[in-house]
Amino acid sequence: MKQFFAVILLFSTTFFSTIFAQNANKGLVSGPMLGYVEHRAAMIWAEVGIDVNVIQINYWEKGKRDSFQTVFPSGIDAESMDNTPFYPVKFELNNLRMNTTYEYQVLINETPVLIKYPLTFKTKELWEWRKPAPDFSFLTGSCAYINDPEYDRPKPYGNDPNIFRTMAKTPASFMLWLGDNNYLREADYSSNYGIAYRYSHDRATPELQPLLAAMPHFAIWDDHDYGPDDSDKSWVLKESARNCFKKYWCNHSYGEDKKGVYTKMRYGDCEFFMLDNRYFRSADDMLDSINGKPNEDKLMFGKQQMDWLKNALLSSNATFKFIVSGSQVLNPIIKSENWRSYPYEFQDFMNFLDNNRLSGVLFLSGDIHRTEIIKIDRKNNYSLFDITSSSITAGVNTQKLNENPYRIGGSVQENNFTKVSVSGPKNDRELKFEFININGEIKSEFKISEKELKTPRF
Repeated sequence: MKQFFAVILLFSTTFFSTIFAQNANKGLVSGPMLGYVEHRAAMIWAEVGIDVNVIQINYWEKGKRDSFQTVFPSGIDAESMDNTPFYPVKFELNNLRMNTTYEYQVLINETPVLIKYPLTFKTKELWEWRKPAPDFSFLTGSCAYINDPEYDRPKPYGNDPNIFRTMAKTPASFMLWLGDNNYLREADYSSNYGIAYRYSHDRATPELQPLLAAMPHFAIWDDHDYGPDDSDKSWVLKESARNCFKKYWCNHSYGEDKKGVYTKMRYGDCEFFMLDNRYFRSADDMLDSINGKPNEDKLMFGKQQMDWLKNALLSSNATFKFIVSGSQVLNPIIKSENWRSYPYEFQDFMNFLDNNRLSGVLFLSGDIHRTEIIKIDRKNNYSLFDITSSSITAGVNTQKLNENPYRIGGSVQENNFTKVSVSGPKNDRELKFEFININGEIKSEFKISEKELKTPRF
């Protein structure tokens, strides 16, 4: 019954053994990380070194270790990481029982890996048509810069990674990464190898490991985990970046027709529409308008993705519909790295929301190295909110904030992450946003009720 990982790695190990023998990571390089956990299926991710012959996961219902089952990686080959010596693997666990807690262990070369924190997950409960939607919470944030002196700027840009330990200790159902989840440097985005190296190096951060195992993880990207600063669809290594993103995250899907990384996921009565703001993006410097009219050629998300988003929203019955973007969406003050500077596409989508009278829509975004809330009032409709969460470890924007009449609540100008709690009875659900620093202190909080996001009746 054993399936040997050595077969998968044979070509790459032979090719790279001489070059990388002195620097090869041994055993478990990083992980395990929980990917999606559904009613009857789950995915677990890990990365191994080139010396590994076989890796497996044994898993069992909590308290029933004697009846464990074994799963091997779902597959990787020598071409999957652009012929680089990095080996991320994924395990698909199927035929699970609903609403059940499982424990698991990782074995490398048939020897259990000693991990000092619990490895558990709980499958989803089937609540629909049976009981009210469950209360739950999730974490979110953006901009995680991990220092690497040989390739860094002269002055290190990354701050204390122990914030990941604080996040791991914060109870939540999952973590949603809002982009700039790692930072490609000049020496990284100049080659396929460099991109893969950065993904592997940052994922192996010791302080990050407990968080990876503590809850499921989902992600979008922004410019720094896609390519150079402010990069767009012209980026020449975009396919290498997409390949790395797919290998290091466990989303349900990655775009359509092998383009982009957009997808969606659902938890409880909430749905998350996770957008790709880079793969299809026009250059920021393209003219916003021509002859006084919005430039139809300047697009942030692109026609393919916008068609998908509109249909996905129309098909959704979620109480709260989170549209997730690496760039800010609503802020009228910021002129760059903002959807408003793509006025044709932006206004078309605003018209779509108004014409279809969709309730429950709000935005999550990252990128700007501070946390803030933007509120935009609409005529004869509910207000729209853009909650920006940044940054986790990257340098913080500590400049005095400009006056912005659309900014509400308290902004956070230190490293932080956001905890979002969803609670309340049917037809009276509520969102609570808590902005938390490295010490676990709540620096600011904000609430939005389901009723505040209801399209009014006429």
